[in-house]
Amino acid sequence: MSNSVNESRETAESNQRSTTPVTQTTAGESQEKTQAEWTEYEFRGEPKLSVEGLDVYYGDEQALQGITMDIPENSVTALIGPSGCGKSTFLRCLNRMNDRIKSARVDGTVELDGADIYQDGINLVELRKRVGMVFQSPNPFPKSIRDNVSYGPRKHGEVETGLLARLLGDDSTDRERELVERCLEQAALWEEVNDRLDDNALGLSGGQQQRLCIARCLAVDPDVILMDEPASALDPIATAKIEDLIEELAEEYTVVVVTHNMQQAARISDQTAVFLTGGELVEFDDTDKIFENPESQRVEDYVTGKFG
Repeated sequence: MSNSVNESRETAESNQRSTTPVTQTTAGESQEKTQAEWTEYEFRGEPKLSVEGLDVYYGDEQALQGITMDIPENSVTALIGPSGCGKSTFLRCLNRMNDRIKSARVDGTVELDGADIYQDGINLVELRKRVGMVFQSPNPFPKSIRDNVSYGPRKHGEVETGLLARLLGDDSTDRERELVERCLEQAALWEEVNDRLDDNALGLSGGQQQRLCIARCLAVDPDVILMDEPASALDPIATAKIEDLIEELAEEYTVVVVTHNMQQAARISDQTAVFLTGGELVEFDDTDKIFENPESQRVEDYVTGKFG
């Protein structure tokens, strides 16, 4: 095929993708007007989380701009984009972790099962029980493996053990034992630690600690699990175990994962949201569509490694 025919075809495909002018910036990212339909992800059923017009500021600096998206339940949603584009900020908005940052201001709505989590009087303890968080670096408590898993249910009064509980006839040692085993099995850790549950959790490997943190999250029976780069500090073998676990968890939970690893996003997620410069959600669609045939030229440039 002649070069002129090739060039004509490439030009036609480019025009088909976007009718807006594209110019390169010094950072390598193109300037392009985002189209609203690129973020209107369609799926069956009601959304588990529904975000509308979300703006986030840290002091005078705007971190997120008008984010609107619906997240389906019992699935894995990956959030990708270059550093500083607002992925983790968005994740923390989903259980109001940004409330802990004094300079943060959040405008817009985030609904969980149709109820706005930013309405006055919301119980943040109950919210964070329903929407759990697993952080980038494993953070087990300096307690036994057993106590790490049962800590949340104890704090919520769902598990009572010890002398006083026995005297009051409210001892739930058997319930705790069943809870610990179930959550460690769900976190694919039971077989590795069942004979040393009273050992200090800090003696586990990094990958085991991260799975223990996932088990600790599961112990309070959440609806949604948020994960902020859960495998970035782990070796390839531990990362593979976490990825397998995430896919299994999506059968029972709604999982939202921030990752810098685009191959990881492609492997584990059902749908992918791409955030780019300025805290803008540029495209949200099925993961295969995002990586194989995105609507946005900027998204194509990002996933093919031209910038970021």
